[in-house]
Amino acid sequence: MSAVLEGKPDKNLILVTGRSHPKLAKDVAEELGVDVLETTQYDFANGEMYIRYTQSVRGADVFVLQTATQPTNKFIMEHLIMIDALKRASANSITAVCPLMPYSRQDKKHQGREPISSRLVFDLLHTAGADRIMSVDLHAAQSQGFFDGPVDHLQAMPVLVDYVRDCLDLSNVAVVSPDAGRIKVAEQWAQRLGGAPLSFVHKTRDITRPNHAVANRVVGEVEGKDCVLVDDLIDTGGTIAEACHVIMNAGAKSVTVVATHGVLSDPAVERLKNCGAREVVITNTVPVPQEKRWDGLTVLSIAPLLASGIRAVFEDTSMANVFNNYPTHHQGQFQFG
Repeated sequence: MSAVLEGKPDKNLILVTGRSHPKLAKDVAEELGVDVLETTQYDFANGEMYIRYTQSVRGADVFVLQTATQPTNKFIMEHLIMIDALKRASANSITAVCPLMPYSRQDKKHQGREPISSRLVFDLLHTAGADRIMSVDLHAAQSQGFFDGPVDHLQAMPVLVDYVRDCLDLSNVAVVSPDAGRIKVAEQWAQRLGGAPLSFVHKTRDITRPNHAVANRVVGEVEGKDCVLVDDLIDTGGTIAEACHVIMNAGAKSVTVVATHGVLSDPAVERLKNCGAREVVITNTVPVPQEKRWDGLTVLSIAPLLASGIRAVFEDTSMANVFNNYPTHHQGQFQFG
C-alpha cells in the first residue's frame, strides 16, 4: 500500500496521525487501502513538541486523526502543530479527524464566569488551519455551529445497533436513557430497534461537583425487559452504574450498557464490573488499554465508519449515504469507480 491514495489526476488523499491513537489510524488506513504517512514526532526535554512530515503533502487532501485521550491537553497541542505544519507545507485541504472531540462536554455555561471550552477548541483548530472537522457523536450536536466551516458529525449508532440486534431478543427490548437530556438519542435507538418502548432515568446533578450525579428513579416501564441503556460517553462510570442499579431495582430482566466513547477514567472499571450490567459495549474512539478490559466489556471498531466518512469527503459524495448504507458498503479497500 502507498501512503498517498490517488483518486483523480489532480486529487491525492493522505492520512496522518498524532500519538493519541495510532492503532485506530492504522485500522482506518487499512479500510481505505493506504498507509499512514510517516511522521517525525518527538518531545523536547522541556515538553515542547516537534513535528515533520517525511514526504511532500503539497496539493493533497490531508486527514489528521487525533482523539481526546490522556494526556488530553498535550494531544490537543500536537494536533494543532500537525495542522499548522500541513498548512505551511501547502496542503490543498486539511480535515481534523477527532473521533472524540476534546472538551465536548463544556459546550455551555452553567454558572457565571465559566468558559465555553468546546468553542475554544473549535476556534483553535480553525486558527491552526483546519478547513473542516470530522467527529463522532459530539456531546451536543449544536456545537457544530462553533466551527466556521463544514463539520461532519458521524454517528456510531449504526455500528452499535448492529451489534445489539445480534445479542438480544428485540421483542423484549426496552431502550433507556440515563437522563432526560439524552432522550432524543434514545428515541432514535428505539426506532432502530423496531419501535422498542422508551424510558429514562430521572437524575439530579450538582453542577459544582464534577463527575457527580444521583439517579433517582426510572420513568417508564422496564419490568421484565432486556434494557439497553444508551449514552454518548462513559467517563468515571458513576452515572451509568447508578442508572443500572435503579433499572434493575425497577424489575428489569437485564441491562446492556451501550456508549460510543469509553473514556473509563478511574474508578469506572470497578463501577462497571459491579453495576449488574450483563454487558458493556463501547467503540474504540479512544484507546482502551488491556488493564481496563474485563470479560463483560465489548469494544467495537469505529475504523470502518471513519473510513466511510473520509471516503465521502474525499470523493465529494453525500455523507447521508454513510449512515443509510452502513455497514454493507464499506467492506474492502478504498475503490474508485
